[in-house]
Amino acid sequence: MGEIPVTDTVQSPSSSLRLTPRSWGMLFVLCGAIFLEGINVAMLNVALPAIRSDLGLSTGELQWVISAYVLGYGGFMLVGGRAADLFGRRRMFLIWLGVFLVVSALGGFATEGWMLIAARFVAGVASAVMTPAGLSIITTSFPEGPQRNQALLVYSGTAAGGFSLGLVLGGLLAVVDWRLVLFAPAVLALVILVLAVPLIPAAPAERSSDRRVDVLGAVTITAAIMLLVLGVERAAHASAAWTVGTLAAGVVLIVLFVVIERRSAAPLLRLGMLRSAPLVRANLAGLLFAGAFFSFQFIAVLYLQELRGWSSLETSLAMLAIGADAILAPTLTPRLVNRFGNAKVIVVGLVLALLSYVLFLPIGLDTVYLAMFPTMIVLGLAFALAYGPLTIVATDGVDESEQGVAGGLLYTSFQFGAALGLAASTAVIVATTAGGTTADLLGGYRAALAVPIAAAVLAAVVSAFGLRKRAAR
Repeated sequence: MGEIPVTDTVQSPSSSLRLTPRSWGMLFVLCGAIFLEGINVAMLNVALPAIRSDLGLSTGELQWVISAYVLGYGGFMLVGGRAADLFGRRRMFLIWLGVFLVVSALGGFATEGWMLIAARFVAGVASAVMTPAGLSIITTSFPEGPQRNQALLVYSGTAAGGFSLGLVLGGLLAVVDWRLVLFAPAVLALVILVLAVPLIPAAPAERSSDRRVDVLGAVTITAAIMLLVLGVERAAHASAAWTVGTLAAGVVLIVLFVVIERRSAAPLLRLGMLRSAPLVRANLAGLLFAGAFFSFQFIAVLYLQELRGWSSLETSLAMLAIGADAILAPTLTPRLVNRFGNAKVIVVGLVLALLSYVLFLPIGLDTVYLAMFPTMIVLGLAFALAYGPLTIVATDGVDESEQGVAGGLLYTSFQFGAALGLAASTAVIVATTAGGTTADLLGGYRAALAVPIAAAVLAAVVSAFGLRKRAAR
């Protein structure tokens, strides 16, 4: 198979950029779903102390409230994307949005830790199906070029805005009752579901003509990704031997998956997709970008709350400026992409992300917020320039019958990158703050900033190869 083409040509603005009212309606619903996924993750993070107090959870059990969702979300993403291709994107989106609604509400009624953990795992699985299904509805409903680019940039901006706004909403709701943090997404899911039925049309050729299911491949890759995510997630809480054993088992299953896919008549992931250099670069850069972002957010939250004594709500408001992406992604980024192409915009975004992390290095015990603000606003701009175009490159040129699995592959990269970044920054903090003094903590947080800085550098280098390739043409 030849290399998948990428929409990096400079295009002049035209009326083709304008979406029809019906297209906007469908996009509005799909953006609502990705916004829901964003606030669902962010709101729960700031409610963890209240959950621990009410349900009497240990630190290990509390960690599983987050890890269970991550395992379900990351582990089933690739299978969920393929299910959308095989059984209908609209159908999978609606069914699993309904499942998400139910389990979110059930989680809000939990009276024991295991109930909440189980609900979070199923919610993660539901998100793992409806997220790539929603993305593939966009990529198959809008033609490649300006229209699809605009739709994807609006979509990605909404995702980032949901995450930023979720931090604030979670802080507000948790003050009243942590259960509202689970009931609120359930209510929003119900509204989206009601609107989605009439606004998302059923495409006549939405399902693959070949609906054979690669069961063995699905089981193998799901187990492999879950083991890898679990090993990374629990690295700071388990022995080195356990972590190495878990990761090794995951790698062995990945190798077995490749063998299975080579022999399968209807593979879950057609390995030929991975011969596309732009697609591989986008996924690798996405993994590193997510690792850097979530690592930085973790460090910043610990610094503001544990060292400076800020409340959850104050911390959320301090980081709200990152949400500028929600405004910049659908307004500024399309113009830049149309003028300079995806590759250049991505590299600039990643360099800005690197700059934002470096700007946070001088933090001290009495640093005022105005000195932190440049980091937050530059990171918001970086997110606007990198996240959406990476999504465009990862899905451009992919056959319509494989758009779901392409989306699943990209979101798996994002999710695994986030887990890897959190584990790495946690390991650095644990290793450098043994003394427990204020100076030790500050030094540990500064040392941990090496993780997002290094990840951003690697992401920029990987993406820069796309510039060289294009220049050679």
